[in-house]
Amino acid sequence: MKTKIKFSIVGLLLLLAVAPVQAELYMDGFLQGLYGGRLDQNNPTATEQTASETRMQLRAEHFGDVGEFFGRIDFTYDAADSAGLEVELREAFMKFRLGSSLDVKAGRQILTWGTGDLIFINDVFAKDYRSFFVGRDDQYLKAPQTAIRTDFYAGKLGSFSFVWTPRFEPNRLPTGRKLSYFNGQGIVGEGYFFDVPTPESKFENGEFAFRYQRRLGNFTSALYFYRGFYKNPMGAVMVPMGESFMPMPVYPELAVYGASVRGPLFGGILWLEGGMFDNQDDPDGDNPLMPNSSVTGMLGFERQVATNLTANLQWQADFMMDHDKYVAEREGSGMYIRDEVRHLVTSRITRLLMDENLTLSGFVFFSPTDEDWYARVSAAYKYSDEITLTVGGNAFDGKDESTEFGQFQLNDNVYLKMTYGF
Repeated sequence: MKTKIKFSIVGLLLLLAVAPVQAELYMDGFLQGLYGGRLDQNNPTATEQTASETRMQLRAEHFGDVGEFFGRIDFTYDAADSAGLEVELREAFMKFRLGSSLDVKAGRQILTWGTGDLIFINDVFAKDYRSFFVGRDDQYLKAPQTAIRTDFYAGKLGSFSFVWTPRFEPNRLPTGRKLSYFNGQGIVGEGYFFDVPTPESKFENGEFAFRYQRRLGNFTSALYFYRGFYKNPMGAVMVPMGESFMPMPVYPELAVYGASVRGPLFGGILWLEGGMFDNQDDPDGDNPLMPNSSVTGMLGFERQVATNLTANLQWQADFMMDHDKYVAEREGSGMYIRDEVRHLVTSRITRLLMDENLTLSGFVFFSPTDEDWYARVSAAYKYSDEITLTVGGNAFDGKDESTEFGQFQLNDNVYLKMTYGF
């Protein structure tokens, strides 16, 4: 049996560091079976199964006199993929306080901030779309990063957060084995997947993220900054290939500047968020192999519209800078040309039934400019305090196979999930 083990040396060192401290240790976890299959027979994926896995997750929390440790490790046997055991250390960090105002968290951890519901602007941390599209729990959308995070609390002045990720962590994208994708020429399966090299492991290639957060009346406001790289390999460079040159995918260097506000209004919760994505490798939009810089903004509102019924609505507008150059580069090539302003509308509806033991959920992404959409639906029944049964599905469609959701139009799937918590 092939065994693939991913672990964090930092996490292991932290565990050794806190183990001798006199403290309380809490442990729990779950055992889960997830089984899913594609619905489109024309999908060029290597397998018809989008999921066939048995997963056990163990969590441990260790509270000491000077700090705390948190660990989360997954053991997964995936019969739809490598037919082997994978062990992933998702979290292993130590957290402690220096003085009365500074918290430090170091190790393998899940990072998140921002205001959107499944729309990420200033949350430029790694995501796992392989998990998201096949029905794994929502926690698996966020991929772990090995990082150091500090939070400084300055009373009425607000708080300052800084995250340093020494080694760049990209998004986890479909590879063609279980989910097909658009590779620039068409929708392809596993044989076309290319594992794009990440930026060289040097100090200047680390990721730096900053947030300043402060309360303004009933609202929470924040300013953000990020310096690192696009999380998807959206750019390319020409490299020699024999007597000619071929484009090689790369992660372009990126800076993000943003702000957000969130708070109660009109009997619900309102949020606004915006950011500028500044491509450091092509600031003027002259290179056709690089993505153009952009400015994006989002408005969202959520409210309980009836007993045990909650709904939200989000609208995002993404403005591409130097759009005229982008159009000139693609005119006559047959390539898809997006609008200068791309619009995206999303809505989530959640309904609780049967004494809140049954949760019905639906989430829809729709872009009227790209003419594509993605829908997620699920029904989760809490059979007992330990056992939860879930059925769900994912559906995609789009007019053009190169748009954000259109490229996944052959990946419609349904799944069954059974979870035992302990």
